[in-house]
Parts: sequence; structure tokens; C-alpha cells
Amino acid sequence: MAIPGGYKSILDSLTTAVIVLREGLRVQYLNPAAESLFETSITRSQGCPIKDILIDSEDALKTLDAAARNGQSYTRREAEFVLSSGLRLTVDYSVSPISLDPTELLIEIQPRDRLLRISREEDIIAQQETTRILVRGMAHEIKNPLGGIRGAAQLLDRELESEDQKEYTQVIIAEADRLRSLVDRMLGPNKAPKLAPTNIHEVLERVKTLLEAESRGRLNFRRDYDPSLPEFQGDKEQLIQAFLNIARNAMEAAFENQADRSGNEQPTITFRTRALRQFTIGHKRHRLVCRVDVIDNGPGIPPELLQNVFYPMISGRASGTGLGLSITQSIIGQHHGLVECESQPGETDFIIFLPLEDNQ
Repeated sequence: MAIPGGYKSILDSLTTAVIVLREGLRVQYLNPAAESLFETSITRSQGCPIKDILIDSEDALKTLDAAARNGQSYTRREAEFVLSSGLRLTVDYSVSPISLDPTELLIEIQPRDRLLRISREEDIIAQQETTRILVRGMAHEIKNPLGGIRGAAQLLDRELESEDQKEYTQVIIAEADRLRSLVDRMLGPNKAPKLAPTNIHEVLERVKTLLEAESRGRLNFRRDYDPSLPEFQGDKEQLIQAFLNIARNAMEAAFENQADRSGNEQPTITFRTRALRQFTIGHKRHRLVCRVDVIDNGPGIPPELLQNVFYPMISGRASGTGLGLSITQSIIGQHHGLVECESQPGETDFIIFLPLEDNQ
């Protein structure tokens, strides 16, 4: 069935993706929104089976075939489509037989990924703000008695004549200082970022150099940079610290995986940068955003830990303090950005979004 010219112009102007399938579930028509969503063109896909374009994890192809045979309509919410490129999409879609020819189907598709991502980011930002308030309150309650304990220990130290007894007061003073330092680290940066023109690749290269020295050449680095990324207003030293916290965790995870697999796979970290246009972070839409991926080939983060990985004192390692990622989230937040994490066995990806327009 050919799409009449008047109706075609209407379908072409829709933001909803529309596909028309003919007998045999072959593609008859894609509107521009569908071409963009499925990363193909009508010229390339017309006449091809729909299975060449997408695969539904819930076996939608059988359902589509049943709809064509029985003339039944149906709707599915938050289904997952897997494109031929491997990209996964979360969508709502409806299937309706075309009355003129019941063997032909009209599919209307609404992508949900962007809405789900924005909702997830709003939750992350809200969690971050709640954590910051809790930590500030706890820090105040801890630092006040610590100051009293330290002061009393200093006074006692002056009164004591025995060096053996003074050794105990010095332990009290040293431990009070250590706890105060820990609380200060939990609070994150205690000063506003000093904004200056910053190149994200210079930041990543500095982190790479530091980790190469720490790993003594045992860590493999892969770099996939977008050279078109412009400079942005940022605090270079704070950003180096933020990315170093993530990359150091990635390095330790990669070495852990190598130990578990008897050294068959070289520990590897990938730095990837991309420019995103008209991208929303929280409630604000940015004209241009830098996306940085820090990917390791470690064992992955357990699902029960993944949701809480940015909270202070949460760590998957016995030797970890659980402060590095919390500090990173705070620094990136001061730059009006966001940190996300995706993980599966054999790959963990920390994704950092930084606005590239003037964020003063």
C-alpha cells in the first residue's frame, strides 16, 4: 500500500516514530522520526523484514505476526528494542492493523529512554542533595566534641611530666586530627571552584599519567577522544581529582579481575569523550554537553551496591573509605554536571556529563 501524499506529509511531520509493515512483516514505510530512532533510512530498509532493523527482547516479532494474521491491535509499555547495531532502546509502542488491508500493520513508537534518563537523573540529584545535608549535620555534631577532646588532651599533655604518659595524649590528639580530616573529606571541596578555560582532554591525560606511574606500566589505556570538543569554564585541579577518584577505582577493579582470571586478560581502562547537543541535565537543557566515559574491564559492581555507590562510606573493597565517588559527585555537581554508573560483569562504565557553555 502506498501512503497517499496528503497523509504522508502529516506522518513525516510527526515526532512519533511510525512504521508501516506489509505482508511478511516487511517494511513499507518509515517516517523521518522512525529513521532517526532506528538509525536507518527508508531507502535502505524498504522491503526488508522488520527483524533486520530491530529485535524485541520480549519476542515481539511473533506477536506482530499474530496481529497481522488475526487483525488484532495491542499496546506494550516500556518494551526493549535492540537495534542491529546493538543499541538498546526502551519504548512504548502500539500496533494496529490497517483497515484497508488487515495484513498490513501500523506501528506507532514513543521512545522512553530520554524520559527515564531525566527521571533517573532527578533522583540522583535529589539523593546527592539529601546526602549533602545529612553529612553537613553529622559533621557539625562530630567536629564539636572532637575539638573539645583534642583541647582537653593538649591541656593534659602539658600537665604530664612522664613521657610514657604523654604518649597516650599524643595518640588522642593524632586520632582526633584523623577523624577531623575524615569528616572534612566527607564534606568534599570546601571552596568554590576557580573557573578558567579548561580542556577536558588535558584533564584526562593528566589522570592517565598519574595512573601510569602508580601502576608501573601494568595498566593498558585506550583513548577514544572527540577532538572537536571546545574548552569550557572549569576548575582544572578539582576536575583532575574528580576523574582520578573514578579512574583509580577503575584501575583497582581491573587489577582485581586480572587476579581472579589468573592474568589472562590485561587490566584496561578506556577514556572516551563525545559531544552531545541539546542535552538535559536535571531540569536544565544545555546547548552543548561533554560526555566522558571511564570504562574498566573489572568484575563489575554488584547490583545491590550500584544504587548506593555515590553515598559516603559505601565501598565494595575492604580497604576503601567510600569517599572518592562521593567527592567526585560533589565536584562534578559544582560544575553543574552529573555522574552516572552502568555496570555488568566484565565492564563498568562511569559516565560524566559536563555542560560546555559558560556555567558561571
